[in-house]
Amino acid sequence: MKLSQFRYNLPQELIALYPEENRDESRLLVVDRKTGKLEHRIFKEIVDYFNEDDVIVFNNTKVFPARLYGNKEKTGAEIEVFLLRELNREQRLWDVLVDPARKIRIGNKLYFGEDDLLVAEVIDNTTSRGRTLRFLFDGSYEAFKQTLYSLGETPLPKFINRPVEPGDSERYQTIFAKHEGAVAAPTAGLHFSRELLKKLEIIGVEFAEITLHVGLGNFRSVDVEDLTKHKVDSERIIITEETAEIVNKARDNRKKICAVGTTVVRTLESSVSTDGYLKPFDGWTNKFIFPPYDFKVPDMMISNFHLPYSTLLMMVAAFAEYDLLFEAYRTAVAEKYRFGTYGDAMLIL
Repeated sequence: MKLSQFRYNLPQELIALYPEENRDESRLLVVDRKTGKLEHRIFKEIVDYFNEDDVIVFNNTKVFPARLYGNKEKTGAEIEVFLLRELNREQRLWDVLVDPARKIRIGNKLYFGEDDLLVAEVIDNTTSRGRTLRFLFDGSYEAFKQTLYSLGETPLPKFINRPVEPGDSERYQTIFAKHEGAVAAPTAGLHFSRELLKKLEIIGVEFAEITLHVGLGNFRSVDVEDLTKHKVDSERIIITEETAEIVNKARDNRKKICAVGTTVVRTLESSVSTDGYLKPFDGWTNKFIFPPYDFKVPDMMISNFHLPYSTLLMMVAAFAEYDLLFEAYRTAVAEKYRFGTYGDAMLIL
């Protein structure tokens, strides 16, 4: 497929700047792949689509405050630093993106916080935008991490065009977030409330968790028309023995397996045997899913409404089937559903 096939008209005002007041009261567009039927519901009514022993798989990654604002030595120029991942704990080395990148050179020092609370030195150019920083800090690792995170900001995507507010630190996080390492939230999971999980539990739905530490590759633009030539950034994934057992048992018993979001789909599809069984895994994936694709593990999927040309949109199109998905998106635009991270949701059956 071609990049140009993933364009659609999205009015700017449909990009949600804030979440719904209650997590589980977003709108829900239900898409039935067998019949092509579209149904308008509220997210908490999702319980109507599950039965006893069906499985819902969540991503339990936790977002950390990855965006820092600082100043360059001598010139005082403002610099935005986006923490991607910790490279070396002892040496305080981090892989980061810097904006504007062209003004930063190896050897430059960057200062963060009042009274230059934290200082970093640029020690490597990893890509045109990426850098490796060494933070210069004398205290313990715990004190360093606390200082770093106190200066960091909730890393809302740039298309949420407003300043970060105090409530974002809680709402840009799922209620099952445990393992820190993501620079973007697994957005489909944001719709689940504790009350909704309880209702699903009462009807006998089983829960399983994977970990995929979401990287900025989710927002990286696709620069090639031929999608087979696009390379995605590698992301760390963990599938435990327990999760593999829960999912494989559901498969054997012909129960539904629902992936909550594109990160879960990508994780499940990254470690599967030829006969469709999920295998435990701890490593990295750079799997890029776009139509046509034969899914081995999930048979239901929950997703937000993704922006034009995004790799996330391409994966959902592979799952829902291209024509049906774009019909659903046209309907969502016409019905003024909310798009993006803080927007409404789809359930694909």
